[in-house]
Amino acid sequence: MKLALLLIALSSSAWGVTVADLQSAGRLQISSELLPANDIVPGQKVELVIKIATDRWFTSGTRLEIPEVAGLVILQTNNFASNSSETRGGQSWVIQRWSLDIFPQRPGDFTIPAITALVSVNDGTSVDGISGELYSPALHFRAAVPESLARAGHWVAAPMFKISQNFDRELENLAIGDAFQREIVFEASDVLAMMLPTFEVEKLTGLTAYPEPSSLSNNSNRGQTLARRVEHISYIAEEQGQYQLPPRDYYWWDTRTGELQIRFLPAVDISVGEGSGEGKAGPAEQVLAALLAIDLLLLLRYALLLAATVGLGVLAYRRIPRARIVRLMRRLKSVWRRLLALRDPALPDALNPDSSAGE
Repeated sequence: MKLALLLIALSSSAWGVTVADLQSAGRLQISSELLPANDIVPGQKVELVIKIATDRWFTSGTRLEIPEVAGLVILQTNNFASNSSETRGGQSWVIQRWSLDIFPQRPGDFTIPAITALVSVNDGTSVDGISGELYSPALHFRAAVPESLARAGHWVAAPMFKISQNFDRELENLAIGDAFQREIVFEASDVLAMMLPTFEVEKLTGLTAYPEPSSLSNNSNRGQTLARRVEHISYIAEEQGQYQLPPRDYYWWDTRTGELQIRFLPAVDISVGEGSGEGKAGPAEQVLAALLAIDLLLLLRYALLLAATVGLGVLAYRRIPRARIVRLMRRLKSVWRRLLALRDPALPDALNPDSSAGE
């Protein structure tokens, strides 16, 4: 060790110390690990922890270069490291702890290559210190599907997963034309919102559904991430009868216990009568129902047809001489008078108006 330090001191005076020199001398270290390292399920969050330590100090911020690996989503959710210090061999060391989130998207074996860290460290010879690259050790892991999940098409692998739904009104004694809204909320920790289940709206004759675009959000608080997916569906009762929104089951792999659980939405019964009753939609809801029921494509076609007709009329008015327009209007009036004349009866009200017969 003393020989290495002596060599660094000599090279510093002659050629300057490099990051590689400090690392070779054991005064600058980098390490990496996966948490957890085993029993990983596709879709589960794996934390890649990178530690950079030195017995000197960092003169500026560190930057990481994130690699791309097929089948993995690798995210740096924090732009800053967690800094700490510890004593090693009676000497104080400064430590940077970086965390990356890894999400395997399929089962299989994966290799995370060396991650480049651009660091600036005080070398004891200059105020600005030295800058250079460090390379973390490559890591390997395997993601596998447990037997209990083999038949599941989709699941959420997280320490917490819950589902809730609510409606903006009672669903009994609705009248034809009534509208109501359904809200479904998916929430999970340590996953991304895009990994939460999608919701396919059921098709029921007589009860038309109009789904809105999904609302996705990811929030982080003190290292804990919360993903949220919200679905809003508007329904319009178009025929009387009894309806049921079917139950839904969702698979949840509890990463805390390593067990499969089921989260579900219960079935919902809806009754629609022909009267106006208490369930009658208010004016605002009726306007909403009417707007939702409009065929937007048909409305667009009519709008284009109207615009084309007006455009042709304006063009004709500008291009055709006024005299022709006047003659055309006269002809149209003449034709219109003839059409009105055709409505008059061909015979008088009495066959012989001058006769006294029938009086």
